[in-house]
Amino acid sequence: MKKQKIINDPVHGFISIRSPLAYEVIEHPYFQRLRGVKQLGLTHVVYPGACHTRFQHALGAMHLMGQAIEALRYKGHDVSREEAEAAECAMLLHDIGHGPFSHALEFSIVGKVAHEDISAAMMRELNHEMGGRLALTLAIFDNRYPKNFLHQLVSSQLDVDRLDYLCRDSYFSGVAEGAIGMERIIKMLEVVNDELVVEAKGIHSVEKFLIARRLMYWQVYLHKTVIAAEQLLVNIFARAKALARQGALTATDEALQFFLEQDLSAGGMDNSRALRCFVRLADSDIDCAVKSWCGHPDKTLSALCRMLTARRLPKVEIRREAFAREQIAELQQKTAHLLGLSVDEAAYFTQASVLINRAYSPTGDPIMLLQNTGELRDIYEASDMLSATAFRQETTKHFLCYPKELRI
Repeated sequence: MKKQKIINDPVHGFISIRSPLAYEVIEHPYFQRLRGVKQLGLTHVVYPGACHTRFQHALGAMHLMGQAIEALRYKGHDVSREEAEAAECAMLLHDIGHGPFSHALEFSIVGKVAHEDISAAMMRELNHEMGGRLALTLAIFDNRYPKNFLHQLVSSQLDVDRLDYLCRDSYFSGVAEGAIGMERIIKMLEVVNDELVVEAKGIHSVEKFLIARRLMYWQVYLHKTVIAAEQLLVNIFARAKALARQGALTATDEALQFFLEQDLSAGGMDNSRALRCFVRLADSDIDCAVKSWCGHPDKTLSALCRMLTARRLPKVEIRREAFAREQIAELQQKTAHLLGLSVDEAAYFTQASVLINRAYSPTGDPIMLLQNTGELRDIYEASDMLSATAFRQETTKHFLCYPKELRI
């Protein structure tokens, strides 16, 4: 690379790519695939502007990593050029394992393999292709590198991943509650005893960050209409897999057919065929499959697909108490009668589950504030705002989906 590359980003402005290694990662087909993977799954059914991609988010996270390292260097902390390059590449690759529609289908297409494990498998494959030049990136990503604060910038309760996605998701969804002062937070970062901390005068910026994250979960990520759409898509794939294993469904795409016919367990992505099939999948492949299945002879699958493509989403009720099994069973009976299905088939249309929201975990990797005296205090203890009940515990709500045609 003879000169630095510049990308114009709507959230951060101009993003510079100075590292030849980072540029090589960006140009790789594994990374370019992220152009076709939406950051927020099916959130665009509620917020039409929320069609941004994992590609954009990864570039933004890389940019913020560079800014954070520069801020720490300015305060006298030693971060070599090789370490900075590796940390930026870690941010480029931290979400590379996301499949179509991101979290919405995370455990539906592949099986019981989290996107973090897929990311690790893909990074190992990339490192092999690049002759070991991503070894330092992998060490930082896996928290095997002696400088722990570099890993905390990649993954912690105040990492550059969260800073970027809150700002980006707020911008594209139009939900102003997600706006945070990321520049000030980055300027307030410090390192004490190899741990990433925040200067005490940055407390209000961190408070706003945590409150914004909580609000974005309820207003965007866990919006009940988004939940309805994503639950419908999950059920489509559950039914499609059941049919494929009976030999009653063949996808037009070989890669998709591979995952319809089997569920992978932990370590399954180390299978070379599984990885080759996975990197061929993007949102467009799922869209095409769902549209084609609208005409499938299976009444359950075709009905689910028509509901999603026509945006005839299930009704969703959310409350703090769990729904009684008797109520769910009664709804499934009514659904079966309404749609002319068996009770087992009606379960694809009527389901109950839980929503969990926790903006900050005092027992996890804490956000520590550096006082003028040199003392470190957990922000949970130092903040009078975060002592509220909403921040003391994990908030769990229960939801129930069922066809809107039912009157209950």
